[in-house]
Amino acid sequence: MTSNKKIIDTMRKQGYRFVANHAAVKICRWTKKSLRNEGVCYKEKFYGINSHQCCQMTPWLGCDNNCIHCWRALELDFNKIINKNKIKNPKEIIDRCIKAQRKLLQGFKVDSKSKKKQLSKANQEKYKQAQEPMQFAISLSGEPTLYQDIGGLIEELRRRGKTNFLVTNGLYPEKIKELQDKNQLPTQLYISVNTPNKKMYGKFHRSSVKDAWEKLNKSLSLIKDLDCRTVFRINLIKDFNMNDKCIKEFAELIKKTKPMFVELKGFMSVGFARERLGYDRMPWHEEILDFAKKLSKQTGLKILDEHYYSRAIVLGKDKEELRIKEV
Repeated sequence: MTSNKKIIDTMRKQGYRFVANHAAVKICRWTKKSLRNEGVCYKEKFYGINSHQCCQMTPWLGCDNNCIHCWRALELDFNKIINKNKIKNPKEIIDRCIKAQRKLLQGFKVDSKSKKKQLSKANQEKYKQAQEPMQFAISLSGEPTLYQDIGGLIEELRRRGKTNFLVTNGLYPEKIKELQDKNQLPTQLYISVNTPNKKMYGKFHRSSVKDAWEKLNKSLSLIKDLDCRTVFRINLIKDFNMNDKCIKEFAELIKKTKPMFVELKGFMSVGFARERLGYDRMPWHEEILDFAKKLSKQTGLKILDEHYYSRAIVLGKDKEELRIKEV
């Protein structure tokens, strides 16, 4: 069995920086690409956030699911090793994430006074802007809603004028309801729905939570009444959840849920996921587009945009609603 220390050391080599024993940050490859003017991520193309000012983080590394597609180290149960007496408050987490992100980006800085050949090809104006991330993707690893004060974190980000996308597995509908009741909902709430029925859910997510499928559906039932942008997110895996039967069942769930958008994202064999699913399970963009067209026909939603290099497609009713207009 791989030791906890070895897994944590591997995560550090992969670019993770632990800002608390329960929270972490990591630079997304699209943040790096944007800094080099080599393209932007689908979140910028779809929703208008700046890739070079995005902070990919999580306030809670633990999770109660063991999804086969997940890039995290399932062999390490962070819920068991997190010291409950050392939980950081939202302000500390945000400040530490920004500090760690700045440190990770130092290699992109060009010293104008140096006479040595500069190796960085980064856009220096973007680099300066990146020192203050304005978008927080609360989705790096683990389940963010397990952080007790996730609402306070979102509220603090809003107070600082920053957009935030919260990605949840939907196992805690009571937390979503609490965010609504306390006016602490994120700019955009994603619920990951990777399987369209209970049998597949058990095989895919391998949850330790009792009645996990029912709890996910309870969270989905809340979507239509939430006062924020909502996304029904599907990670697509070749030879698993992309057949016509799945499309029909996903369509039924979507029509019942009534999200603002449906986001399709191809599985990527990266990080620890490579040990469970190979590159042959990664769908090509053309296959995702074919899935999207069939889903569009069954739901009545339009294909609003696509990002070829991220293998991502978004569906909805109106393209005018895609871009975020205010925090």
